[in-house]
Amino acid sequence: MLTLAESAKLTQDQLRAGVIETIIEESPMLRYLRWLDVQGNSFAYNQEATLSGAQFYPVNALWTEGTMTFTRKTASLAILGGDADVDNFIHRTRSRETDQRAVQTAAKAKDVSRKWEQTTINGAVATDANSFDGLATLAVAGQTITAGANGAALTLALLDQLVDAVKGGKPHLLLMSKRTRRALKALLQASAHYVEQGADQFGRQVMFYDGIPVEVSDYQPDTETQGSSNLASSIYALQFSDADGLVGLTNGGLDVIDVGQLESKDASRVRLRWYVGLALLRDSAIARLKGVL
Repeated sequence: MLTLAESAKLTQDQLRAGVIETIIEESPMLRYLRWLDVQGNSFAYNQEATLSGAQFYPVNALWTEGTMTFTRKTASLAILGGDADVDNFIHRTRSRETDQRAVQTAAKAKDVSRKWEQTTINGAVATDANSFDGLATLAVAGQTITAGANGAALTLALLDQLVDAVKGGKPHLLLMSKRTRRALKALLQASAHYVEQGADQFGRQVMFYDGIPVEVSDYQPDTETQGSSNLASSIYALQFSDADGLVGLTNGGLDVIDVGQLESKDASRVRLRWYVGLALLRDSAIARLKGVL
């Protein structure tokens, strides 16, 4: 089970490695998410529905057999990517100090990363059949906490309730908007609670809550509707695992393809292509707190 950062170390293609590093830097989710390389265009898995159960028995009693039940689910891969064209004249005359091809490829990598993050949070196949379901869609009703009928301010009690909603251990990440992180900092300072700080795998300083990294996404909106309010936001508690948690799906990883010279214009093309998806192997691996004002 690899992170994208680990996969970048394994590739011999420097261009591909650079694109992966650019994508990771643009997305907090991509720094933590683990990946499964799947065959075909979808991933079928069994999600536990009910446990087999156990009970106490008297001596010489008849034992009752019980087995787990499962729900069969399928997560499909989507095609994400884009082309970056570089005019040959510009590349030849303006690449003395800055490689124009590298600049355009890095810019396209940022676009891919931002589209992935936006879809990972708010994506819904019901809205865009070419995409995949994101966190807002994957968080089931039983794992969704509402701050108030018409929204309410964040409290530490609500945040603790969100953390406790994730079963099988602590969440690996709390994902929220910048506005909500500011509110959380203010809460901690007002309660005379020190603000935990630590470094992630890239050496970046990251805020922690109860030992859990707090990351922000520019694609978690502060304009969600909750009752009469359209200024609400959500916080997600996430547990990553390729065994029974939230996991990224890909077929062959991220491809950086040198298409070469174009016939229709004097330019060369680089294509970024990613067959990608998201699967929630256990409902209780994520939780959502919505209606945060």
